[in-house]
Amino acid sequence: MTGPLTEVRPPPPSSPRRWWVIGVGAALVVALVAVLVVVAPWADDDDATADDGSGGPGSAPVADVSGPPDATPPDVDPAALVAAVPAEAVAKIDPVRLAPGVVPPSNRWYSGLVFGDQPQPVFAEPLSFGLTDSGFTLGLPAPTVDAKVVMAPHVPAVTVDAGAASAQVSAADPVSVTIDLLDSSGAVLGKVVLAAGSPFVSFTAEKDVTLSSSVTGGSFAPDQDGAATADAGTSQWGLVGGTTEGGSTTLGAGRSASWYALPPDATDAAATALRTAAADPVTGVDVTYGVDDSVARTTLTYRTAGGSPTAYVLMSHHRAGDQPDRADCGLGTYSSVYGDLELCAGSQLSSFAPALPAARELDLDGISDDQRTAIVDALRADVEATGAFPSDTYFGGKALNRAASLVVLGEQLGAQDVVADLRATTVDALTEWAEPDGCTRRDARCVVYDEAARSVIGLTPSFGSDELNDHHFHYGYILAAAGLLAQDDPALAAELAPVMNLLAQDIAAALPSQELPQLRSFDPYAGHSWASGTSPFADGNNQESSSEAVNAWNGLGLWALASEQPELATEATWLASTEALTARTYWTAPDLEQLDGFEHTMVSLNWGGKRDYATWFSPEPSAILGIQLIPMGPVQVSVAQGVDPEQIRASVEEATPGGYGVQFGGYLLMYRALAGADDAAAAWQEAVSLPDVAVDDGSSRSAMLAFIASAQARAGG
Repeated sequence: MTGPLTEVRPPPPSSPRRWWVIGVGAALVVALVAVLVVVAPWADDDDATADDGSGGPGSAPVADVSGPPDATPPDVDPAALVAAVPAEAVAKIDPVRLAPGVVPPSNRWYSGLVFGDQPQPVFAEPLSFGLTDSGFTLGLPAPTVDAKVVMAPHVPAVTVDAGAASAQVSAADPVSVTIDLLDSSGAVLGKVVLAAGSPFVSFTAEKDVTLSSSVTGGSFAPDQDGAATADAGTSQWGLVGGTTEGGSTTLGAGRSASWYALPPDATDAAATALRTAAADPVTGVDVTYGVDDSVARTTLTYRTAGGSPTAYVLMSHHRAGDQPDRADCGLGTYSSVYGDLELCAGSQLSSFAPALPAARELDLDGISDDQRTAIVDALRADVEATGAFPSDTYFGGKALNRAASLVVLGEQLGAQDVVADLRATTVDALTEWAEPDGCTRRDARCVVYDEAARSVIGLTPSFGSDELNDHHFHYGYILAAAGLLAQDDPALAAELAPVMNLLAQDIAAALPSQELPQLRSFDPYAGHSWASGTSPFADGNNQESSSEAVNAWNGLGLWALASEQPELATEATWLASTEALTARTYWTAPDLEQLDGFEHTMVSLNWGGKRDYATWFSPEPSAILGIQLIPMGPVQVSVAQGVDPEQIRASVEEATPGGYGVQFGGYLLMYRALAGADDAAAAWQEAVSLPDVAVDDGSSRSAMLAFIASAQARAGG
């Protein structure tokens, strides 16, 4: 949700803040008979359930995982990290529906269930879900499209009344959430589990209970195959578990019921696979990853209570480029705002993204002497124009990253004398930020740990950072600056380490703990991050600047390399690789064939249940594309990977109807340069005379010229 220019963030015009295959089924049946149990990854063998509320019990069938082997997560002591900085209650969040002892799940697709006076609908592809006063509702979102917006809001098709008086989240991991429904005395009636990518929502009774379960215009009735079914008019539903009669489902203590939507025109194989898998409810999702020279692998393991196989759906990025072989897919598709979701049988969803290791500098081999001279001349002016660093984590982080990038560029070009003083000034600023006890002596350029929020927060907030918004954007800039300047300087890395490692864990802890959540903002199923801390929106959580998310993980990787943390560097490569793929797939180069009526070349603001051609801060087309490019550092070369040059040209043309002398014009020229040698040559001619207003405060003219010259040289121009 961050933006580059102003801290006043009205919602976008279209986004009011409303508080409002044959044989597969049979094969799955056979698989239920003989199940091998796999222990949750990275957990103790005698207890696969974390004691911090981050996951539930259960297991999954053993399955071969193709691609790189599982990486070892970083060995971190989060308690020691948070103890190094002052503890202070500064966060503006109130997790009103959260069980004691559970780390507040900010920046999740389901955060709207936890925070705010009223729970918000959430979107767990392919289903949507909402809490009611006494139970919950389910929907199968149906997208509608207009010129600027693709919408699929939560429209309840199934209503389940458990007679509950309240609800609270009792377990949470990066992919799934468990919600306790409570009676008037606060006792747990049962637990509801929903997981992103799972077509099931389940309720497991803690005591004998009778549920009223209905659909729009009717109720569930048993059929001859052992499931209860219902027709909601626009969607068909199934219910497995308990005894269903007359619209009521009776469950004994410890028994479960699962609801699911069938794909439109579902085949017998799809119906059988879903009905069979629904008998063993999902209890949580484990995340593992692996990285080699070519790909970064994500594997999600959907645990079930009895260890039986389940089912999942694939998003577009799971099918992009080279992917693992998947034998039990093709069972049908569900519609979504992100395109068709393909139904598969199984418990392990593995997907690949092209590997994107941390990028520190541009490839400047092959640029011309004239270009080199022009870049150095611009560098001198940029260094001279560098002012005092802002005090907040966003603009302060951007400024630190800009200055550190200028230093690296100057040293790469042999212009150490030009940037020597700037290096010293920026190092001084970084070391001030990195003083663990800095907030005991000042109220800016320092961080504290908020125990209630389980988060690290800068004392000068911006864009709702004290509401846990945008932490990966902010801290990614600071980590990048530290990584750039501490490279080959072990003493500086050691001095910066206590606070930089804390910032790294705040946004990217690979494992859950009592102090910090696992992968605070990154959604391993969706393949990208969510920016809103509390997600107080009926459209779910959202992320605007996909490029700043990629920059965050690149910054994490730069810091990992400079501080000699190879496991953290591997994790950072996994995060950057996956986020870069989804940035192209859903933001800058989406396949819009299924979105007939959408009149733009790209999407700038993606939500759980909506996609916008808009921003939080400006309606201008230059801003709508530019926020997907900022800060256009070396890692942003990935924005063109595998993208048709015509897509780039069309998007830049749409963003610059009056030319490049606009907000983010420099970024737009840099993007255009990635379309080919002729485009880069034309971009250079525009860039040398570009007005200062078009060069963003997170970049510089010399960085822009170097990026364009590098692109031209690599394209053979």
